[in-house]
Amino acid sequence: MGFYLQGLTVGLAYIAPIGMQNLFVINSALTKTRRRALLTALAVIVFDVALSLSCFFGVGSLMQRYEWLQLGVLAVGGLVVIRIGAGLLRAKPEPAADADRGRKAAADADGIGRTISTACVVTWCNPQAIIDGTLMLGAFSATLTASQSTPFITGVETASVSWFIGITLLISAFRDRFSPKVITVLNKVCGAVIVAYGIKLLVEFAMTVMA
Repeated sequence: MGFYLQGLTVGLAYIAPIGMQNLFVINSALTKTRRRALLTALAVIVFDVALSLSCFFGVGSLMQRYEWLQLGVLAVGGLVVIRIGAGLLRAKPEPAADADRGRKAAADADGIGRTISTACVVTWCNPQAIIDGTLMLGAFSATLTASQSTPFITGVETASVSWFIGITLLISAFRDRFSPKVITVLNKVCGAVIVAYGIKLLVEFAMTVMA
């Protein structure tokens, strides 16, 4: 139980800071139906669990070993992240009226592929998250035995599930207290931050190439 709680604490410390994943989940909870928001959270959880497992077992170190791989993630990730942010800047909150339920359901069905691909991008096209995960989780992995690693990484994954589902349900519950105008402003703020992050990735790419 001790190693599980340690993993849970480390997992929360790893994912709680505001970043691409959290902005994506928060924005979805504010602007989409609860069903769609939970689907978004689930997609992010799947990719986050895969990333943390990869970092814990050493796959993330490939980013540090091969410069061409890091350059590829920076370039592709930067462009895709900017596209995501630009989409949020143009997006409008989904109507909440009962008359629009059919249209919202259709939109949910049409957007599942986009939701999954975006969840993948905000998780895996983030070299900083991969490097941080490698340093943090990889360091713990080196100090744990095989029997200790299982409860520890289970705690880390529990933190991921609890965090993303928790903030989705919390924000969705209070969404109706926000006016459409406020949600639109928040949407644009999230979009602007994500675009800025994408530009940062491209700047890092350019500086690495010129170094």
